[in-house]
Amino acid sequence: MLTTFRIPTSGPGAYEFTGEVLRWLRGQGDGLVTLFVRHTSCSLLIQENADPDVQRDLAEFFRRLVPRGDDPSMRWLSHTLEGPDDMPAHIRAALLPVSLSIPVEGGRPMLGTWQGIFLVEHRDRPHRRDVAAHFAPDSP
Repeated sequence: MLTTFRIPTSGPGAYEFTGEVLRWLRGQGDGLVTLFVRHTSCSLLIQENADPDVQRDLAEFFRRLVPRGDDPSMRWLSHTLEGPDDMPAHIRAALLPVSLSIPVEGGRPMLGTWQGIFLVEHRDRPHRRDVAAHFAPDSP
């Protein structure tokens, strides 16, 4: 079973789409869901979804780890044609996963109590990001 989730973003940050995955998997049995983001400047992440400070702190960490291309510390960058946020977005996407595999039991992802599924946008502008999803049921 295949689908694509389209996730609108409004700039850098983490966008939870756990609910969409839950609705899509409803009624399925046991198996494995694989999610794959079809872009090179964003990522996927399973992370805490209870306290928004977690998302803010992660965003600040990655901003400090990989500053924008117009930061003096990044003057070594060659790929600058698409703006000062582009190459840093590619670097951040290289550091974070672009696919996730999650066991499914009784049609529900086996996430922990405070875990959510997030698309992490690394670009400054709004985008519509596509996440391909595949559910493979367990063999009888």
